[in-house]
Amino acid sequence: MRSPPPDALAARGLGCSGFLGGRIALLQPLKGYRAGVDPVLLAASVPARAGHSVLELGCGAGAASLCLAARVQGLTLTGLELQPGYAALARKNAALNDLPLTVVEGDLAAMPANLRQRRFDIVIANPPYFDRSASTRAPDAGRDTAMGEDTPLADWVQAGSRRLAPRGLYAMIHRAERLGEILSLAPQAGLGSLRVLPLAPRAGRDAQLVIVHMTKGGRAPLRLHAPFILHAGDRHAGDAPDYTEAAEAILRHAAPIRWSD
Repeated sequence: MRSPPPDALAARGLGCSGFLGGRIALLQPLKGYRAGVDPVLLAASVPARAGHSVLELGCGAGAASLCLAARVQGLTLTGLELQPGYAALARKNAALNDLPLTVVEGDLAAMPANLRQRRFDIVIANPPYFDRSASTRAPDAGRDTAMGEDTPLADWVQAGSRRLAPRGLYAMIHRAERLGEILSLAPQAGLGSLRVLPLAPRAGRDAQLVIVHMTKGGRAPLRLHAPFILHAGDRHAGDAPDYTEAAEAILRHAAPIRWSD
């Protein structure tokens, strides 16, 4: 399935973004929430194998799930999305890229019955980053829902854990300042063996994001990994991308993230 011409997309309020060096074409709204590198990094962190079942909570237009499917063949992928417009886009994007993603429209706080009856090997999530009580609403409703946390983070943690098979993996990307909440919520949801990967914009800079891996029923001690550095040099020197070689391999060539040993 080919993407419609840019003019035709623009007339529908859509644009087409390329991910993984053009391996993924993603239809996204011209106005509103648009996926960036965060879901790509989340997908790259997941050690999925052929035969695994994967559920993405809040899949949006499908960026994380489709990037994972582009890297690992033979997955059974399901996305849950609250907003009907984004759920429809995720289905279109799956068809556009000829990748297997089933999209269920619904609220993770009131899990659809067909998902409540299933368990998955892996759950992934890129929850809204900003605490609604301490942030300003975005003018676009779709962007506001995607970025503003109307559903508490505790519900995201609990919902993901309930959908996991024993020893299943829950992978989440979030703002670094929310890490303390995640670490406190995980054991309450039966999640352990936590591994934290800080994502730093440059060497010597504080991490702004973290990827957290949690295992259903895991008992290993918390592990804080060395930061993954996104950009080379100590400052941005021009308009050209300045990703590190490791980041470039992930964002352009669909490589997995290599966690430190």
